[in-house]
Amino acid sequence: MVDESSRPQQPSGGGNGSGRGVQRDAVVNAFMALLAEKRFEDIGFAEIARRAGVSLSELRAKHASKIEMLAAHMREVDRAVLDGIDTGMADEPPRERLFDVLMRRLDLLAPDKAAIQSLQRSVLLNPGLTLALNGLSVRSMQWMLTAADISATGPKGAVRAQGLALMFASVIRTWLRDDDPGQARTLAALDRALSSGQRWSGLLDDLCRIPEAACNVRRSVRRRRDDRRDSESAAA
Repeated sequence: MVDESSRPQQPSGGGNGSGRGVQRDAVVNAFMALLAEKRFEDIGFAEIARRAGVSLSELRAKHASKIEMLAAHMREVDRAVLDGIDTGMADEPPRERLFDVLMRRLDLLAPDKAAIQSLQRSVLLNPGLTLALNGLSVRSMQWMLTAADISATGPKGAVRAQGLALMFASVIRTWLRDDDPGQARTLAALDRALSSGQRWSGLLDDLCRIPEAACNVRRSVRRRRDDRRDSESAAA
């Protein structure tokens, strides 16, 4: 169980002394503000440009679609999380490191809670948006795993990132309903999700060892077959 009392309520500066908040451009800022006010589908490029104080040509040059604006927002959050990596967590178990990283991500997302809630409602009615957001989330979760010093490379890393993206989406749903300043429900939901994910990851590790074991068996069979062939040749 994670010691909730020891977790800082705001993103820490980590060992590099930065720990700054999300830095984003005017277009992304305008888009997220509009998303807090209306549905994703109802936001037009012209009103984004007006809110951001840029021309349509500038908007087009920066972001060709609303999905790209969401991607830019997620990249900015990723960077802020990575800037605030707490080097004091280096000796903690992987699960504790990941807990710290994901709670820092939620802290950074707090100013956009209304926008994220609006986006969640749109996702329920828009399968294309759901697929696009899943791809963006998986990419972000690869960076979150890396921030926690957990491998996110290769086929196993890709599956791990997808699993974490789904898990984090479930925690987000709790977080959106959690009005407690101490975020007790969110902390508990993340702790439960990571406990479940840890068991699943252990199963994944076992499954990923199966192909390696199968390869070793095949090598042994080939070696015995070659030895037998050599013995028969020598006897002839």
